[in-house]
Amino acid sequence: MSETPKDPAGTTHQFQNFAAQRPAEKSSKVNAGLVVGIVAVVAVVVIVAILLMMML
Repeated sequence: MSETPKDPAGTTHQFQNFAAQRPAEKSSKVNAGLVVGIVAVVAVVVIVAILLMMML
């Protein structure tokens, strides 16, 4: 007797439900680390520009 192999991925019905789901939309929150990094880079550029202007 041969057995019907079990589908490890689940049933077709489960897959159809999964495929029909809309992907989760990305959050519109801004990454705090990115903002802090950008502010730090801008601050360093401003400080370097001020130092260069003082040398001239």
